[in-house]
Amino acid sequence: MNNLASKHPRESRATKISLVLPPDTNHHGTMFGGKLMAYIDDVATISATRHARHPVVTASTDSVDFLHPITQGNSVCVESFVTWAGRTSMEVFVKVTTEDLLTGDRSICTIAFLTFVALDENGKPTPVPSIVPETPQEIMLFESAEQRMAARRERRKQQELLISTIGSKRHWEN
Repeated sequence: MNNLASKHPRESRATKISLVLPPDTNHHGTMFGGKLMAYIDDVATISATRHARHPVVTASTDSVDFLHPITQGNSVCVESFVTWAGRTSMEVFVKVTTEDLLTGDRSICTIAFLTFVALDENGKPTPVPSIVPETPQEIMLFESAEQRMAARRERRKQQELLISTIGSKRHWEN
């Protein structure tokens, strides 16, 4: 283990709130999924960097399922914090909520988990502090991180197998 002082998830919390304007929306009047995914990565990067106090890179994003549309004129709130840390990597939890600003109705649109790796001045992985969860939500996310990591490892194995099968140029020419 490293000698870095442990940190609490609250120390990495980040929030972005935006008004959804016409350029942010598709022909259905709902927010572009890609724009929301950019917000998710942006806010998660802030959390990971706050935790590591080093530059970070996104190593993976777990599935992002759009559960509720975010419509023009509503706000979108993206919140994140580090839930677990390994030697050089961190898992970041992200929750996206929309609010109808006229009625006050709020809905959770999606949740996501992203994995980041901290980098040193030479661009090599560098140690990060461990996590000490405090709240029931933080403890639950911390304790279930191992299951998500195992699922990511399995997903990566499956992707590598798929790439070895379809990755050559000749497969795309037929």
